[in-house]
Amino acid sequence: MRGDQLARQWRIIRAVEASRNGLTVTELAEMENKGVRTIYRDLVALMDAGFPLYTQREDRANRWAFIDTFTFKLPPPFTLTELMSLYLYRDLVRVFKGTAFFDSLESVFKKIRSTLPPKTLSFLERIQSAYHVGIKPYREYGQLREILNQINDATLHNRRIEMIYHPLRRKEETLRKVDPYKVWFFDGTMYLIGHCHLRGEVRMFVMDRIKMLRVTDEKFDPPEGFDLDEFMRHSFKVMHDELYPVKVRISPEWARWAGEKIWHESQKARKMEDGSLELTFQVAGLDEIKRWVMSLGPEAYVIEPEKLREMVRRDLTRTLSRYEGRVDVRLPRSGMYGRRESSK
Repeated sequence: MRGDQLARQWRIIRAVEASRNGLTVTELAEMENKGVRTIYRDLVALMDAGFPLYTQREDRANRWAFIDTFTFKLPPPFTLTELMSLYLYRDLVRVFKGTAFFDSLESVFKKIRSTLPPKTLSFLERIQSAYHVGIKPYREYGQLREILNQINDATLHNRRIEMIYHPLRRKEETLRKVDPYKVWFFDGTMYLIGHCHLRGEVRMFVMDRIKMLRVTDEKFDPPEGFDLDEFMRHSFKVMHDELYPVKVRISPEWARWAGEKIWHESQKARKMEDGSLELTFQVAGLDEIKRWVMSLGPEAYVIEPEKLREMVRRDLTRTLSRYEGRVDVRLPRSGMYGRRESSK
């Protein structure tokens, strides 16, 4: 079954479920911009998949609805499509395999399987074969199971932790005392965000750089109204540092592709006469946006600031030198993250 058919049938299920008095085939056809025969075939396919649809005559039209008594043993307050949607996104949690998160969600998925009829599950499997959610790169978090459990417990109960942390740009490990505020998963990596007593400010810690951890008996009062979105507002990805205005020109060939995406919430775009695209940002630190620019190769050109232009120029020169065999191929030490991301 093709992906567009599956998507359409999914929308039909949701529309019928949300309707109070059912929907006519004509209404569904107009909603999907499809012919009546196509909608009839979809409804028959859904009935064959086990969905308890029926028709009732009302106002000289046949209206399609779910049988009032159907429940599939649905746990309140969930609807059928809510449970099905949750089941379809099993791929999203595979990155947590080996952790308590994964174990608990797997238990949820097993309960969903026991709740839905076999034909409905078969329908879901067909949908899942057409739509896949992938996360790359990602890390193996099963080996951090105990640390993750301890951090979750400390975060929920406002208990201070002590940990041995190995920052990215230092050879030495450091002893930290931290008030854990949030556990955050972003771009394939899990972070702990909290107040670091060693540095006297809110810091971000990469979970797999935590070598040892102990939950203390000390309690802390979390800051009122701490907002993760606000805390990360200026970061291009995860970096916290000085704010910079950045202007980048994207080539005409790649302008449409780059313009279809929101790279940062401060982003402003301006189409140029030659077909290129000018993107401007206000970002915290330059390391991450430098890597983004370089990932686009010759299709992106930094206009300002000069500091970012020089950073890109220097890295390109080093790269070219390595390919020409003029220097040692060992990579120089360079920081991926900013000063507030616990690189100290």
